[in-house]
Amino acid sequence: MTSTILSFLNQTGSLLTPYLNEIATAAIACLLVMIGGDINRMLRSALRKQHFILRTCVFILINAFGYGLLIIKASPYLASKLHSLQPMMVLAIVCSTFIIIGIWAQKNRQV
Repeated sequence: MTSTILSFLNQTGSLLTPYLNEIATAAIACLLVMIGGDINRMLRSALRKQHFILRTCVFILINAFGYGLLIIKASPYLASKLHSLQPMMVLAIVCSTFIIIGIWAQKNRQV
């Protein structure tokens, strides 16, 4: 019975393997959606007394280039780490990651 369950989990996890790059990008993007508001709030309070043009430039740099760079650099790294794991572990990590982010989003009224 146990070997049947483990075999099923391994097979299911191996179905995710071709999509690990997309899964990693989605996980990083979801994480950024959750923490982006906090980052923007901190920036807003830190730059409150600065000139409009400076605030706008920092906003553009952080949101367009900072978050974009993070997605571009962190997603392949995460995907490579997921590729190095057994399929069963990939399945567990992917499912738990999105469940945790979903719960976090629900608690922060993002959903």
